[in-house]
Amino acid sequence: MKLLLLLLVLLVAVAWVSGRFGRGKRRSAPPEAPSTAAAKPAEMLACSHCGVHLPLAETAFDAEGRAFCSAEHRVAGPR
Repeated sequence: MKLLLLLLVLLVAVAWVSGRFGRGKRRSAPPEAPSTAAAKPAEMLACSHCGVHLPLAETAFDAEGRAFCSAEHRVAGPR
């Protein structure tokens, strides 16, 4: 009976120790920080015709440098 109790205690101790040390190995790498390009907000401009704000990369400009949301509004001109 003593031998069985000793074996049970030994098994519990081994399971506890392996679980304690095994958790450190299973941890995943920390999430990567977002790139600086994605973290910076895009510069927004308002359309001179309708007032809609859009990113600088999607803006259509006329000869005078005014910003428009589309070619149709650029042709129509500012309001």
